[in-house]
Amino acid sequence: MLSQQAFAAVTEAFARVSGIKLTEAKRALVTGRLQKLAQARGASNLDDYVGELLRGDDPAEMAKVIDKLTTNETYFFREPAHFDHLSQLLARRSPGPRLRVWSGASSSGEEGYSIAMLLADKLGLDGWEIVGTDLSGAMVQTARAGLYPLERARNLPPSYLKRWCLKGQGEYEGQLLVAKELRARVRFEQANLTQPLGDIGQFDVIFLRNVLIYFDNPGKADIVRRVLGHLKPEGVLYTGHAESIANLGLPVRALSSAVYTHG
Repeated sequence: MLSQQAFAAVTEAFARVSGIKLTEAKRALVTGRLQKLAQARGASNLDDYVGELLRGDDPAEMAKVIDKLTTNETYFFREPAHFDHLSQLLARRSPGPRLRVWSGASSSGEEGYSIAMLLADKLGLDGWEIVGTDLSGAMVQTARAGLYPLERARNLPPSYLKRWCLKGQGEYEGQLLVAKELRARVRFEQANLTQPLGDIGQFDVIFLRNVLIYFDNPGKADIVRRVLGHLKPEGVLYTGHAESIANLGLPVRALSSAVYTHG
């Protein structure tokens, strides 16, 4: 078991790095994920593992903890109403400069590739760019590989599955690989949304979904303001349907459910 003192210490250290404050309600999740790391490390118990971790002698081990505690299961075309909305935007879009889309909390990459499949279908393979960012380095590597369990494709339109995915055989049975020409058009990088984001440029569309739930209201507002700095004047921001930003005093205007623009 993970003692209350160790839980408080490790979640405070995690919050300093990630900006994410894990409450007591997440204790079982934290315990389960640390248990696997502790076993791999050969630690006799979780409190000893946390003590060793917090001494700071092995930054690589702390990086593993960050990866474990920020990993969330996702799948292709999650919250499909947003993709329907984006499809309508694309249908009305006039030819112009390259369309830039940012998947701001891209996790293992399914969101970025879902966007890419839609853009390829509606616009062809040219004239657009997708950038995916995530706090977890391990998730960024998974996203770049584009290899997933077939179960993650449960919401994937059959035509997209056939056109943009390769079905695994042999040792890859039960998996799918996103087609190379699509992987080449999505760039994944590591980034912390609670910190300055550097020169990533401006975007026509930003997906910021299923990440704000981990933050208190000041933290949410800080992240959204930072992200809005990278949204073009007529750009569109998608947030998770369970993540309300309506009462945060932000300069946004709602276009639809969990869809915003500058306001």
